[in-house]
This record gives sequence, structure tokens and C-alpha cells, in this order.
Amino acid sequence: MADQSLSMSQEQHQIQILAPQLRQSLELLQAPMLELRALVQQELQSNPTLEEKPPKTISIEVEPGVSEVDDAKELAFKAEFEILSRIDEEGCKYFMHDLASEPYDAGRERRRSFFLDSQVKPVSLQEHLNQQLREAGLSDKDHRTGELIVGSINDDGYLLQSVEEMAAATGFEASQIHDVLVVIQDFDPIGVGACDVRECLLLQLERLGQGDSLAAAVVKNHLDLLGNKQFKEIAQRQAVPLEQVHQAAKVIATLEPKPGRVFSAETPVYVMPDVVVEKTEEGYQVHLNDEHIPRLWISRQYKDMMQNDATKPDVKAYIRERIRSGLFLIKSITQRQRTLYRVAVEIVRVQSGFLDVGLAQLKPLAMAEVARLVGLHETTVCRCVANKYMKTSRGLFAMKYFFTPGLKMADGKTVSNKTVQDKIASLVAEEEPEHPLSDQEIMDQLKGQGLQVARRTVAKYRLVLKIPPSHLRKQT
Repeated sequence: MADQSLSMSQEQHQIQILAPQLRQSLELLQAPMLELRALVQQELQSNPTLEEKPPKTISIEVEPGVSEVDDAKELAFKAEFEILSRIDEEGCKYFMHDLASEPYDAGRERRRSFFLDSQVKPVSLQEHLNQQLREAGLSDKDHRTGELIVGSINDDGYLLQSVEEMAAATGFEASQIHDVLVVIQDFDPIGVGACDVRECLLLQLERLGQGDSLAAAVVKNHLDLLGNKQFKEIAQRQAVPLEQVHQAAKVIATLEPKPGRVFSAETPVYVMPDVVVEKTEEGYQVHLNDEHIPRLWISRQYKDMMQNDATKPDVKAYIRERIRSGLFLIKSITQRQRTLYRVAVEIVRVQSGFLDVGLAQLKPLAMAEVARLVGLHETTVCRCVANKYMKTSRGLFAMKYFFTPGLKMADGKTVSNKTVQDKIASLVAEEEPEHPLSDQEIMDQLKGQGLQVARRTVAKYRLVLKIPPSHLRKQT
């Protein structure tokens, strides 16, 4: 048996890693407006040398050509610090001017406090049902059973377990659980506590006084045929005129298949445009919406401490490191805004026809093309437009909306795939309900308009638009 021993050895490997400052710069570039503000606020809390300027003051502009400072470049740091001091003094003047021109408004502060204090957490479906359960006048035993049932109802309003499953799991009698469930199914919202869609719709029809109507019979016996819009088949099985089936389908369409949706606890997504496009006599003008980005400066107090000979060397070293971090943050924000502006200007230049006419003039555009025109890498453009929004006269659009692949027309020109999707949606909207267009017919009509689109492409775009196939759109 060979001898075994432990040994140590050294090997050199070359690996690429992102420096912390570069990662921070990329994170700021990719962050949307509200997230950027949160990141800056977080840095304000962790960096004591940073302060936020009051509104309506100039933003810090770091002079170009000043390089990153390290421990071996003290002279460069002093030069950068002189720039910082000059900006700091100008900021103080603006700060004093704002205090003099905008006195404290107690009424506005009270209104702001009232608005913030009046925000309440929305009531969940379970809380809403438990409130009604407490007011139902049930016995203690039935109330405990009701709490069990409410706990088994999901956010859509459906019962996750059957009566038998709850009885086997808890030891309560199935008949008692069923009786309390009947009470809960009479609660608001209508249809809550059902086991499936069929029972949910029937509960709503019964509450509307149509428990014995044709609509209830269709839901009970022909729900699958209704989903496929096979109205003629339903009429034959129910032995009623076709028009009555259409009327019943309209009634069923007004019902809510997810009664708990109104109490959805999903957090709303707030969007704030990073870019605003306005049309003037000279053309479209691009503005950055930077009002909500904190304007930063370096604290005058720490500048004085750096110039004070009594400050200890280790304190000065800490302040120097924090100032460098703050200056890099300011530079990163400035670079982010410049990059975003350059990309937005190029998007507006290419898509000016869309802003004038609409979707029919949306041109195909690739990120690689914009990157080449503005002198950036494609990944930089991708990060720049990620989660960003542009406010235009035609509405609010994600900046990625303007980057679409193209399809060739018969004359050699290219059109955006969104333009093709819009044409497909228009053809379907104008078709006869009794004779809906098949994918092949849509392809032929697009070809007549000069668009060379394959049938499978039509089918793919139809699915993207959530348009059912022709046999499900047919109304007989």
C-alpha cells in the first residue's frame, strides 16, 4: 500500500472579478427611478460625509479628467478636494437662498402628515370573512368550525379541502361542517367557499334569483361546451332556441370566477418615468425626470475636519475613504443620467414615426444598433433600459418596448413585430363572428398587405395576443 501524506502547494490562476465600485456603478445604471432613490438613501445613512441638498438646487458635477483616488495619490485627492470645497460653498449659498425664499408652511406639513398617517393596510379576504363570522350569531362550537373553514379558503375564495377531508383531519362531524359552510357561502363576496368554478357560479346565480334559469342549467351541465363557445350544441341538448343560449352566456359572463380577487393582497407596482419626451416646434425634446433623485454633496463639517491639523490621522484616513466613496457615488449617478439621456435620444430619433402616427410606424430596433450609435457596449444599453419607463404623448411605455425584431415586407422594407401583431389584432376584430379567420386566412391577408409572414408566425403572435383559435371564436 502506497504511503499517504499531506502537503501544501501554491498555484497561480487568473480570474476576472468585478470591483465593488464597478458593481455599484452597474447596479445604479440598472436601477429604475424609485429603486435608485432607495439605494441613494441607503448610502446616505451609511456614509456620514454625504448630505442631501434641498430641492431646487444645482446638482453636483464632478469635473471630467479627475481620476479615481487611491492611497498613493495624495496630490490627486487634494485637487479633487479643492473642487469639492468650491462646490460645497456654492451649495451652501443655494441652501441659504432656499431657506429664505421658501418659509416653513405648517399647513402643508399637517396635510402631509395626515396623508401619511391615513394610509391603512387593506383588509384580506380571511379578515373580511372572520368579521362576518363574528356577526353571524353562531354558537361557540359553530364559530370554531367556521374559523376552520375560513382558514381553508384560499385568496381566490375557493375551499381547499372537502368537507370530508376537514372532518377526518379535525374530528368535527361532517354534517356540522357542512351546515356552517352553507352559512359562510352566504357571506360577501358572493360565491366564496365553493369547491370549484361550477359551484362558485351556481352560488352567484342562486343569489341573483336565477338558480332555476337556463344560465344555471348551462353552468351545471355544459360548462365545457360553454368554454369552447359551442352554443349550437348547448341549444340542441337543452332543446331551446339558440338566441336564449346566447343570452344565458351573456349573463354568465357577468359573474366573477374568482370572488376573492377584490381582496387580493398583491402589492401594487408603482411606476415613475425616468424619461419624459415632449414635442416642440423644433421636434421632440428629451428630458430626464431627475426631480426624485436626491442631490448629493459632501458635508462641510467633514471638509473642515480634514483641514484641521488637530484631527487624528486615523480619523482623517476614515474621512478620506468615505469622501472617496461619496464622490464615486456622485460620479456614478451622473454617468447613469448621461448614459440614459444618450440612449433615450437615440430611441426617440429612430421611433419618431411611432410618436407621430402610432404603432403602424414602430420601427424594428436592436440594442446592438443603439450601442453602436452611442458608442456603448450592448450589455450597457440593456442595463440602461431595464425597468425604465418613458413618458410620451402616446402614453407611458417601458423603454424595452421600443426594441423589437423586424419582419421583411414585399418591397424589402422591414416592420416591427409589434406592428404585425397590431395588424393581426385588427383583422380579428373586424372578422365576422360566424366566420372567423383561420391562421392561413390571416397569413393570406397579411401577404396582400405586403407582409411575408409564415402561418406558424401568425399562430405564435395570436397566442401572444391571447386570441383563441378560429373554432373557439366562432359564434353559431
